[in-house]
Amino acid sequence: MRAFFQRKRRIVVILVLLIIGGTGIKAYSDKDKYFEIAKNLDIFAAFYRELNTYYVDDLPPEKLMHKGIDAILEETDPYTDFIPEENLDELKFMATGKYGGVGISVITDSVRTVVTDIYEGSPMDKAGVKTGDLILSLDGKPTKDMSQDDISHMLKGVPGTSLQMVTKNPSTGVESSKTITREEINVKPVSYAGIVGNDIGYIRMTQFTENSGDAVSDAFSQLKKDHPGIKGMILDLRGNPGGLLDEAVRVANIFVDRNKVIVSTKGKVKNWDRDYKTEGNAIDAKIPLAVLTNRSSASASEIVAGAIQDLDRGVIIGQRSFGKGLVQTTRPLPYNAKLKVTTAKYYTPSGRCIQAIDYSRRNDDGEVESVPDSLRKSFSTADGRKVRDGGGIEPDDAVDPTLLSQVTVTLLRRQYIFDYATQYYYSHPKVAVAGNFSLSEDDFADFMHYLDGRNYSYKTHTEEAMENLQATARKEKYYDAVSKEFEALQAKMKHDKKQDLLKNKTEIKHLLEEEISNRYYMQKGRIAQSLVTDNEVTEAVKVLRDPQRYQQLLH
Repeated sequence: MRAFFQRKRRIVVILVLLIIGGTGIKAYSDKDKYFEIAKNLDIFAAFYRELNTYYVDDLPPEKLMHKGIDAILEETDPYTDFIPEENLDELKFMATGKYGGVGISVITDSVRTVVTDIYEGSPMDKAGVKTGDLILSLDGKPTKDMSQDDISHMLKGVPGTSLQMVTKNPSTGVESSKTITREEINVKPVSYAGIVGNDIGYIRMTQFTENSGDAVSDAFSQLKKDHPGIKGMILDLRGNPGGLLDEAVRVANIFVDRNKVIVSTKGKVKNWDRDYKTEGNAIDAKIPLAVLTNRSSASASEIVAGAIQDLDRGVIIGQRSFGKGLVQTTRPLPYNAKLKVTTAKYYTPSGRCIQAIDYSRRNDDGEVESVPDSLRKSFSTADGRKVRDGGGIEPDDAVDPTLLSQVTVTLLRRQYIFDYATQYYYSHPKVAVAGNFSLSEDDFADFMHYLDGRNYSYKTHTEEAMENLQATARKEKYYDAVSKEFEALQAKMKHDKKQDLLKNKTEIKHLLEEEISNRYYMQKGRIAQSLVTDNEVTEAVKVLRDPQRYQQLLH
């Protein structure tokens, strides 16, 4: 027990050192600060000793200490975290994009478990498993009533180990027993590279893991080799949560020549402050460049977008990015645990920090808020354009996000678009290549027939607002006087589901085409098909083809 307590005390010592040393609540001298640390550690140790000795029931030490750690972490930002040894695989995946597993994504609803995506070349791909297949059991355990986390845990494992699986074909109902050998799955940072509009290069990045810079460099070089006449380049960072800072610098270096500052980091430990510069020659420092961002583009994505914008190297198109300007460092703890701790903020070449939330300032209730527009400061790009800090990267050319209708959202949530794509796949041996595939009028009519008898009821936003108004009127005793008007208005607004399908036919049809393309051509097929109707990509192509418009955005 004493050895266990000493182990836990060492962890708490490190954490208390970090929290007291990092809050900056009081300006102690070093002597006073270390006295406070020693004093509070003694109090904490004595408190735990007395509680453990005299409390009427046994207290699980590890659970208790983890609760204490979690309480400390509540005072920090959400990116600072304690990672026990058993969760280190998640940290490794964030850095490398690699994990041991079988190479599929699944979704479960406690009734059925369905394969939703298969990574090309993975063990499941080699075993002939198809998107839409049902997984009935894993290592002899029925998947019915299993949670998503439990299934994910069973699919992953040490490369070389085997997994017994029973699958069911959704079309024929035939069950198959398979033995799958897990491998190291490498989720590639470049999910797609190709040409849009015949003359514009396109690269989509999903993360900034090890060797991401090389992956983008190779993809760009191959595009230039295969299509020497391309007029511009689109780097799609939408939905990219970021990753390794060094890889962000390498990606920027593909388009920015050597010895240019891409990002600077500044924190409490001053000798860790650093300017990160491009080290090599750019592959192409002149080609017109558009970087796509949205609210889910964060961290390393914002480093690249911010540098491209501040250096006037290209235009940013889409929506404002997430606003994560914080740098994390991993520190070792006893017994192979890790502390992922925010050690610095990063700054774009113009000197701005694009962190949107100030976690050091909290309301009385402990909540944090975004930096208000009134407190955001202006900075200048290399050519004198005004840019602002404190709220992500604002696009040079804003494009409204695509919002789906309520009926479409309901069809997606109930998996009807997914299931119809599976049915379509088994009744159509071949389709046109992704990007050229299109559902016919008869196909869409067949989809509407497929929905007959299926429940996809929903409330429109207008109906929800009316219900809230009705409830308020009842509460304030106005309803009886206007009840007939309410009923008449509700009758007029009552939606017809089939009419809603027809009214939103275009967006539903596009989603069906993407899902069906995924059945034949996997993830690359889905992306290629989506580019046909992608508003941000369409706008980027227009800008890159119009030198005058491109230059206007840069000046």
